[in-house]
Amino acid sequence: MKIYVPRDAAARALGADAVADAVQAEAKTRGVDITLVRNGSRGMIWLEPLVEVETDAGRIAFGPVAASDVAALFDAKFGKHPLVLGQTEDLPWMKGQTRLTFARVGVIDPLDLDDYEAHGGLTGLRRALDMSGDQIVAEVTESGLRGRGGAGFPTGIKWRTVAGAQATQKYIVCNADEGDSATFADRMLMEGDPFTLIEGMAIAGIATGATRGYVYLRSEYPDAIEVMGAALKIARDRGLLGDSVLGSGKAFDMWVRVGAGAYVCGEETSLLNSLEGKRGVVRAKPPLPALEGFLGKPTVVNNVISLATVPVILEKGAAFYKDFGHGRSRGTIPLQIAGNVKYGGLYECAFGLTLGQIVDEIGGGTATGRPVKAVQVGGPLGAYFPRDLFDTPFGYEEFAGKDGLVGHAGLTVFDDSADMLALARFAMEFCAIESCGKCTPCRIGAVRGVETLDRIAAGDGAGIPLLTDLCHTMKLGSLCALGGFTPYPVMSALTHFPDEFTGRQKEAAE
Repeated sequence: MKIYVPRDAAARALGADAVADAVQAEAKTRGVDITLVRNGSRGMIWLEPLVEVETDAGRIAFGPVAASDVAALFDAKFGKHPLVLGQTEDLPWMKGQTRLTFARVGVIDPLDLDDYEAHGGLTGLRRALDMSGDQIVAEVTESGLRGRGGAGFPTGIKWRTVAGAQATQKYIVCNADEGDSATFADRMLMEGDPFTLIEGMAIAGIATGATRGYVYLRSEYPDAIEVMGAALKIARDRGLLGDSVLGSGKAFDMWVRVGAGAYVCGEETSLLNSLEGKRGVVRAKPPLPALEGFLGKPTVVNNVISLATVPVILEKGAAFYKDFGHGRSRGTIPLQIAGNVKYGGLYECAFGLTLGQIVDEIGGGTATGRPVKAVQVGGPLGAYFPRDLFDTPFGYEEFAGKDGLVGHAGLTVFDDSADMLALARFAMEFCAIESCGKCTPCRIGAVRGVETLDRIAAGDGAGIPLLTDLCHTMKLGSLCALGGFTPYPVMSALTHFPDEFTGRQKEAAE
């Protein structure tokens, strides 16, 4: 009997380790021969710990399972039981998805390279090894893949720039500093299918002539650090990394580097400074990292999901991947649904669903049962979208057209009890705390923003035009997206919920 219990950090936080220990102990007591696999999470966080059992009919899911439920599951021989959910792939949450990047997450043993290969792994890399660098870059460009870290910059263009640069050394840097609230796709991918990131980075290296790579991983992700470290050792031992990748004669090797927890190091130039052992502050552009990046050499800086999607494109072809999506947003996007929501978790689908479909149909509305008031899309610097904008298709240009951003595709749901002025103040305070201090609009503007919002909260209506002017200055004058995007949540709260700002004057007068 093969039993799966996730080792994903979210599942572990909800008691998965205790469940796994109980499964092993119960099997030993009963003399039942089992194979316990610690897989990644399927992304249905409200059902974690989710236990799966392999049967002739497919994998059957049970959840959420507590350690105290294990004995009863064995009594029922993992058949009829109150916690049985049915075949995992037939669950509505799973059935509605288009899993490409996350196809193996939750399915395989994350550290079993043979299991990875049996489920399609390394097919893209083997194809890439038979192609020229220009052909690989052209394939990625044609696929329409854009950066999944927030900016949405076309991946192929960045790779072409690095490939064309003349240098004795080039680098691939994976930005795994996933610091936005309501984002966990990078972590889930690294913990549930680390070899796909390794494969993607190797393809990027072969395409651009880079022979060294680094994964800049945030210190707050100890499970991901452990899994990635173990996966790199296995990959190196099996010839997936090193002087001759899979015996091709082409070299690529990579390492994990752990950040110290600064939010601003999610910005690529701050990340590069930190990677070099310097203080994590923003660099002015130009020069671009693609020309003068890590240690002054041409560097590809891509997000985890961008790089982990590359093996799919090389395996199935650019046309296959490009066929999914909406407008200029091609392929799939791993939505991370969180906050006050009934069904929170990771849901991979093609671009183009409306925000209302995501929140109401996939997320099931609020966990409290109260009306949805707003959804913040894109992390703590994303705009608040009211229900009036729920018909907006999920895509880069569509959200930009409504003064919002897709970002890392994290969605935080709020019900009608949310205080929008307080949330706007939080955005300014967050920026003030996390600013690297390099530029005045961000360093000083955020502090003044907190003060101005406090004035408005106290009933001073004169603060509203001042706040608007301050946001305009920060948006246009900041060196990076931290200061430049902070106005998004502030101005969206002010624009869509004006009564919560002007109403403070009436309250003060009364």
